[in-house]
Amino acid sequence: MNHKIKTLLFKTIALLPSKIDDYCYHKIQSFFDKSTLEGRLKSVDSTYLRLSKVLKDLNVDLKDKTVFEIGSGWFPAMPYFFKYKFQTEKVITIDINKHFKKETVLELNGLFSNIYDVSIAPELNNKYGLPEDVVYFPNYDIVKEDFPEVDFVFSRYVLSHMNENDVDDLHKKMKTQLKEGSIVVHFISPSDLRQHGDNSLSLQDFLQYSKEEWAKIRTKFDYHNRLRLPQFIEIFKKYNYEILHLDYESLQKGNKRYDLFKQVKLHEDFAKYSDEELTAGNILVVLKV
Repeated sequence: MNHKIKTLLFKTIALLPSKIDDYCYHKIQSFFDKSTLEGRLKSVDSTYLRLSKVLKDLNVDLKDKTVFEIGSGWFPAMPYFFKYKFQTEKVITIDINKHFKKETVLELNGLFSNIYDVSIAPELNNKYGLPEDVVYFPNYDIVKEDFPEVDFVFSRYVLSHMNENDVDDLHKKMKTQLKEGSIVVHFISPSDLRQHGDNSLSLQDFLQYSKEEWAKIRTKFDYHNRLRLPQFIEIFKKYNYEILHLDYESLQKGNKRYDLFKQVKLHEDFAKYSDEELTAGNILVVLKV
């Protein structure tokens, strides 16, 4: 869908009363998203494999540990990888929205069991069909709520959807509430979401706008801050996290996406960053409290 049409659609939905707007958003997402549950699980599998390699290199073992996932998403894929592949003791997954549906979770139970040769039995009377030791808290704002006692914090493509000040507040809170030595892992995708489904748009198109202009374009359904890699690193260093690992991909000359990026007239707020810093994506960072 053309990004201008999508933005207009989201802005129209945002005018509807609360709950009705969320219902319409879910229906639209379901209509346009033609991916299968198996296909979406495979995309999370790549996250698991990448994370597994990095943790092995860092000698970080999650067996019998408690994991706290920020941003549950639409179904509990990563919690299952943590429980059944990393063999964690417990996974607490939270989300500011409520997306889990029992029928989807039950389908995932069977799919995950078949693909990874594990036995998944829903906990008796669990309203979402989740297995024991996978705990889901929707409508949970981690910036306002306290952290439980956990060993490992994980987020997958969440930080870019948070208010910039909330990203800062989150890391300030984790530094004070998590026990020393705790590990924090973030997968970050700081690209313009409007590009999804519209390849005519650069992944960095939103860097042409001032803060005021961008605030008029985005909606709560496609909210995205524009923090660049150096800005994330600045926050981590501000609160004295030890950066155990950092890797990312940047656009290279000769790439079509790089050519689209060079057509973007950058706003002065981003002029000080290099092309590598501006286009850094698919970021994986491992922090130590």
